[in-house]
Amino acid sequence: MTTPLICPSILASDFSKLGEEVRAITEAGADWVHIDVMDGHFVPNITIGPDVVKALRPHSNLPFDCHLMISPVDSFLEAFRNAGADYISLHPEAGPHLHRSLKYIRQLGAKAGVVLNPATPVEILDWVMDDIDLVLVMSVNPGFGGQSFIDGQLKKIEVIRKKLDAVGHHAILQVDGGVNAANAHLCVEAGATAMVAGTAVFKGGPSAYAANIKQLKGL
Repeated sequence: MTTPLICPSILASDFSKLGEEVRAITEAGADWVHIDVMDGHFVPNITIGPDVVKALRPHSNLPFDCHLMISPVDSFLEAFRNAGADYISLHPEAGPHLHRSLKYIRQLGAKAGVVLNPATPVEILDWVMDDIDLVLVMSVNPGFGGQSFIDGQLKKIEVIRKKLDAVGHHAILQVDGGVNAANAHLCVEAGATAMVAGTAVFKGGPSAYAANIKQLKGL
């Protein structure tokens, strides 16, 4: 079984010391830093903006994985790239022209990702395959951390895995929402190669982060 990338979501970290938390997960063996950006419009919550991403950038040499839950999204892409985002993922519903947005992310020098909500059909990927580096399957409805994993999304992961493999596509297949030690192996078995985890990583405080990440990797 492939060992997945673990991308701790700082949404579950201690916001009073974000820099320390990012350093801690970096030292604990995280592969990426996942940053959930919410605008209170596209999703019913507000988190952080590009200035916070910029402030965090010196605290880790890991890829910054920015999941933009904002609409309209296009006008913010350059700001997040300039702030230090290595991966920028967006929802098809967050702008009028998905293809153009993905092209623009790559023009900015970042990797481009598409995020599929639980009810978003996988067929939307068919027309942007040449423009994506990552597919993120939401296993909860976006907007809040700490939600329970939607088991039905495992089938969606399987379908996307087959779709990518059929054309020899090497996009990272990421899962986000309710991922924990009990279901992480199911995501990998379905075809996921990266997992976002919030509570499952940050529970227990910094001294537990390394063990939590190792457990999610199945090691």
